[in-house]
Amino acid sequence: MIESPVEMPVPSSIEIAPSILAADFASLGDAIRAVERAGVSTLHVDVMDGHFVPNISIGVPVVSSLRKATRMTLDVHLMIENPDQYIEAFAAAGADMISVHQEATPHLDRVLTMIREHGCRPGAVINPATPVAMLSEVLGKLDHVLVMSVNPGFGGQRFIPDALKKVRQLRELRERENYTFRIEIDGGIGPENIGDVVRAGAEILVAGTSVFHSADPAAAVRSMLHQANEALAQAV
Repeated sequence: MIESPVEMPVPSSIEIAPSILAADFASLGDAIRAVERAGVSTLHVDVMDGHFVPNISIGVPVVSSLRKATRMTLDVHLMIENPDQYIEAFAAAGADMISVHQEATPHLDRVLTMIREHGCRPGAVINPATPVAMLSEVLGKLDHVLVMSVNPGFGGQRFIPDALKKVRQLRELRERENYTFRIEIDGGIGPENIGDVVRAGAEILVAGTSVFHSADPAAAVRSMLHQANEALAQAV
């Protein structure tokens, strides 16, 4: 168990956002319906270009297909170079949230403005080696901050515990400066660390392998959400 101090009020609303990167792409419709049965409201969609990260995943057409298949919020995580060139296309395809990496663009402020102008909620992502301070000038523009707790590019990696420090930092900054962004975390999230993650301050928990590689994805979501809420109740 990773010890994490609780100096501030814990978040009141926790979401599990299943990552379809871990789902069976031959039956995405079944995967979506499985997590919808658990009451999931947000679906995490990883977009990789084989350049910014060493893998290639889905693109605009799949996001468009997902939009037709579900009313869930589509949380589109762009792990791509030159994200500004694709904001309009992903917004038109049906994205509700669009997150871009601080490391992927020298014009983060401009890209975040573009996301909001296209009717989506803007988020910024930081990799494990990127400090929270790199977002200091844009925190007031963000709907959410996504902390990577693995190095992006592949599912099924082990959780990096130092991510909890960043979550706590973001939570403290939000309280001190009256920001409104939500805190999201992605990578290696499962029953073994979910309590530590929510006590640190994360509110949107991206889970791929622990959901879609289980025998019953809906039950896996419900179990993790129960664990998260229990951890918060114990922390109060």
